Amino acid sequence: MSLNVGDLAPDFTLSDQDGNLISLSQFRRKTVVLYFYPRDHTPGCTKEACGFRDVYADYQGNNIIVLGISTDDPKSHTKFINKYHLPFPLLCDPDGKVATLYHSYGLKKFMGREFMGIYRQTFIINPDGYIHKIYPKVKPESHAITILQDLSGEG
Repeated sequence: MSLNVGDLAPDFTLSDQDGNLISLSQFRRKTVVLYFYPRDHTPGCTKEACGFRDVYADYQGNNIIVLGISTDDPKSHTKFINKYHLPFPLLCDPDGKVATLYHSYGLKKFMGREFMGIYRQTFIINPDGYIHKIYPKVKPESHAITILQDLSGEG
């Protein structure tokens, strides 16, 4: 069964790059951009993360939380954050359990090889904890700006 707009967003607790436990429920009363991405330091994921970084002040100004999730470990996340000066937490989902809850994990194909991994998808969670919007297809370069425009256009 897939998640749809209007569904209660599944709560979770994951550790961030520093080992701090982060739960979705701790951000109630705020809009959360929950973005799933395949891997730190890859071209598309770097463009997407830097896109959020470049407009992060606008997200903060609108009381919007940004959380990135991948299967990478804390060491990889820390290097990624430090190299690109990312101002938001990256959460570790090593076995893909949270990504699976959000139907963002499964069989992928790349260069004739099949493997399990995270799909690039984003969920907007409203202040009451419900899914407000789902982006199943993401263009890494413009994604952060697209979300801001979508959310400001609804104001």
